[in-house]
Amino acid sequence: METAAKPGIPLWFKLAYTAFCAVLVPTYLMAYGPTNFLYFCDVALLTTLAAVWLENPLLASAPAVGILLPQALWVVDFLGTAAGVPLTGMTAYMFDAKLPLFTRSLSFFHFWLPFVLAWLVWRLGYDRRAFAVWTVGAWALLSVCYFLMPPPPATSDLPVNINYVFGLSDAVAQSFMPGPAWFALLLIGLPLVIFYPTHRLLLRYAGGAPLLSAVSTRS
Repeated sequence: METAAKPGIPLWFKLAYTAFCAVLVPTYLMAYGPTNFLYFCDVALLTTLAAVWLENPLLASAPAVGILLPQALWVVDFLGTAAGVPLTGMTAYMFDAKLPLFTRSLSFFHFWLPFVLAWLVWRLGYDRRAFAVWTVGAWALLSVCYFLMPPPPATSDLPVNINYVFGLSDAVAQSFMPGPAWFALLLIGLPLVIFYPTHRLLLRYAGGAPLLSAVSTRS
């Protein structure tokens, strides 16, 4: 019995994705500083770059587990804000004329990246290790952001409250529970509420196993 391989990633897509990252990375470094790349979405963007070139299912699956649901919310809020009916306000900055249009246009990757990841997982197959890999990576990132990065409010152009480790607002830290309790809630809640449901969805959606080459078996 022979199982057909899923096709790889076209060269034109690899080059286009690489060109985009080659523009975004220096622009973001100048605009926001290196700590901006601690955000889950930016980590996912760069991990996907490696996945695209290596055609590695785990490198595509892990960021898919982490950002598909949050970025889907971003997409819905962006469309709602564009229509004058914002859902959460998380994309209000995309319509802020005080921010450079070019930088805002680069941030539009939040809109298309979840669709790219879904396509990559379908194309390469889903690696079931992704949930564990992204969860451990997320715990490491959250710890760095909580213990080493600045809390709100902002005192410069550098990011504060990265990955919402101090609350949902960048203007002031949350005060309805102790800070360590909020941090612990993120460590437990994100895997339970976001990562694991996405993992289960992708297992069903992409078959739960990478399919990079034809596999022949005898029965």
